[in-house]
Amino acid sequence: MTRAEAKERNRRALLDAAARVVARDGYRARLEEIAELAGLTTGAVYSLFGSKSGLVVALVADHLRPYYEEVERAVPPELDLPAAVDAFARHYRRGCDAPGARSALSLQVTLLDMALHDPGLGGRLAESVRAQEDHLVALFTGRAHGGGVLTPDRARWLTTALRALFVGLSQGVGLGLAPDADEQYFADTARALAASPHVTGGGDGAGAAGGGGAAGGALADGGADGG
Repeated sequence: MTRAEAKERNRRALLDAAARVVARDGYRARLEEIAELAGLTTGAVYSLFGSKSGLVVALVADHLRPYYEEVERAVPPELDLPAAVDAFARHYRRGCDAPGARSALSLQVTLLDMALHDPGLGGRLAESVRAQEDHLVALFTGRAHGGGVLTPDRARWLTTALRALFVGLSQGVGLGLAPDADEQYFADTARALAASPHVTGGGDGAGAAGGGGAAGGALADGGADGG
């Protein structure tokens, strides 16, 4: 095994161990236990991630990356904006019924709790999530809509609005509070957002919501499919 392979193996082991311990203990998670579970020392955590916060930030990115890759496959490039939003909404709703959905919801709540206890960590988590969310902005930008194409600023407004919508709905589904929120419900509400003046160009402040609410709603993004 090369040095690079050993480094990646250790990184993977620490992320897997952190996912288990953080999901159970939240902000009380101890580095010593994470390292022991991974078969390593705390020195490996500092060497690979810099700190406990760095490990948690990497855990979130690791959790979200495959989710956004799945979204890109679920939303073909030839679709116009309404159809793309519809496909995204249906994909998100199907994730609510995935085998790992409840575990993912638990991790969402845990990460939010950690962010509330440590504002510094919350800011880093939000920054990490926004970087991953850029994939969605790129996915919607340039799609045909209302006789034109969606600009990056309006794509970011739409992405933020869809995230907030789906996070709330998926939590409602997981907790049994939204029993009627099926695929069609997700698709209809998403299409309604896509028809907003902020998206079509008939309103002001299209990009105003792009950076807001990051440490709360953003942390929960991607959790529905348990990826």
